[in-house]
Parts: sequence; C-alpha cells; structure tokens
Amino acid sequence: MEKIDFVPWTEKYRPKKLDQIIGQKEIVSSLKNFVKEKNMPHLLFAGPPGCGKTTATLALANELYKDEVGQCLLEMNASDERGIDVVRGKIKEFARTMPIVDVPFKIIFLDEADSLTADAQSALRRTMEMYAATTRFILGANYSSKIIEPIQSRCSVFRFKPLTDEEIDQMIDRIAKEEGLEIQKEAYEALRYVAEGDMRRLINALQGIALHSKKITEEKVYKYSSRARPKEIIEMMEAALEGKILVAREKLHKLMIEYGLSGEDVLIQMFRELDNLKIDERLKVELIDKIGEYNFRLVEGANEVIQLEAALGQFLKIGQIQKEKK
Repeated sequence: MEKIDFVPWTEKYRPKKLDQIIGQKEIVSSLKNFVKEKNMPHLLFAGPPGCGKTTATLALANELYKDEVGQCLLEMNASDERGIDVVRGKIKEFARTMPIVDVPFKIIFLDEADSLTADAQSALRRTMEMYAATTRFILGANYSSKIIEPIQSRCSVFRFKPLTDEEIDQMIDRIAKEEGLEIQKEAYEALRYVAEGDMRRLINALQGIALHSKKITEEKVYKYSSRARPKEIIEMMEAALEGKILVAREKLHKLMIEYGLSGEDVLIQMFRELDNLKIDERLKVELIDKIGEYNFRLVEGANEVIQLEAALGQFLKIGQIQKEKK
C-alpha cells in the first residue's frame, strides 16, 4: 500500500537556514551577524501573521545550536500559556540553567507574546533581566503596541513586513517545481490576492487545491480558498450603487452559498475592492464608514444576511447621491 504523506506544506517548506528565508532581507542580514558573533540582545519580532517571525527564529536557532537545538531552544505559544504562573515556573526554570554548547546563552521564543496578560508581562520583565547572562528572549507579536513599554525597551525591535508579490511568486514557483503542479498565469494573480502577503496562507491554499488537482486554475484558487473573485464583488457593489438592489442581493446570496463566505469575509473583500469603484472619492469615504459600522455589528453577533443586505441598502443610498450630483 502506498504511504501517504501527511506533513503540512507549511512545515515541509519551512526554511531551516537563514539563507533560505524569502524576503525580510535586512532582518535576515542582522540575524546572520548575531550567528557570526554568537551574541545577541533580547529580540521583539513584530508584524502581521505569516511573514516569517517564527521561521526566522527557528532558522536562527538551527544555525546557532545545530544538533543541540532541541536542548537550547524553548518554544512556547503565549496565547495558550499566558498566565503569570507560566513565567514564574516553566520559563524561569529553563532560563536559569546554563547551555551545554559553545554558545553562551539559550533562547526562549514566546510566540504571540501580545497575548500575555499584563501581570505575566511584568513578571517576564524581571526574568529577562535576571537571567540575561544565560538566556535570550525572542518575543513574536502581531501587535507590538500590546507589549508593555518596559519590555519593548529591553528588546531590539525588528518589524516584519508583508511579503511582496515577487516574493510570493518565488514560493509558488518553488512549490510548483517540487510538487509537479501546473499553475496557470491567471492563478498566480489569484494566489497573490488570496495570500495578502501571508506566506502561510499561500502555502495552505496551494496544498488544499493540490489535493483536488495538480492543475491550478484561477477558478480553483478562489473556490478552495473560500474567496470570491474580485470582479464578482465589484459587480455586486456596482449593482447596489446603480439602484439594482434585487440584482445585488441575488449576487450576495450566490457568493455566500457558492464560496461559503461568512459575512465578515464579504465585508473585507468589499473593503478591498472599494478603490476599483468609479465613484467620487468622498463617497468612497462614506462607504468605508458604513462597511466599518456593519463589520462591528457582525463582530457583536448580529445576523449576517440582514446586516449585509442593510449594507447594500447604504450603497444604494450613496449611489443616489452620486446620481443627483450629476
């Protein structure tokens, strides 16, 4: 019986060395210097999801410790273990012991450190000071503003940027070559649209599509990524602006049924496509305000269909204002 490979592609294609990381060139260059000097400060990696924070940490640890990385790196997800007891127990216990390699410090990586409670962050501040001789901390955070100032001042802050279209294409080409995928030209643009600069989202999307077919088309990308085509979103909004509310509602229901989109997904895509609407800039500002209002309502638990249809009603009103000005 043929053995089936269940390894997620996000792990299969995770770079093991700093040179293999796509994008973030300035940050990678600094990390290489840390490896060369075998010395580094506490670090704060801030940036959106899927841009390489965890990958950079693991690659740095692999180059510093090589075969001993398992004993010299403690990786924790702060969103799972976010209380003060974890800082006083598990983290403190690991931090106080000396490394057994020729690198004079070990590394504690706290992913999603912005999820730590205020008390836990205050306790962590003191731990970072007390054991600086034997342990360096790397904190990963989506929102650096949620990290208290005393911790930020103790760290060298590296801000990761969303990946560019060229960097996304690099990974698409690599995966296509190694997995034997045939990717159409239009599918590249669709994959970039779906990824939004998030490499993890891109790789997961490609793996999901590849389970169904080795031939990657634009249609399959949107279908299996639960995204609507930008063109369909624009057509729905334009129909509402032109006063064709029944047509807009029909298109909305089609999007939610065919693509399985949630109400928030639809609003996010509407927001992304506002720039492509041919209306006055001031009216676009009003539409942004309305989309923000209805997104808040959905987050608070309101009915998706009712709120989205009400949002289309606001588009109709603003479309009428546009007509009256003409």
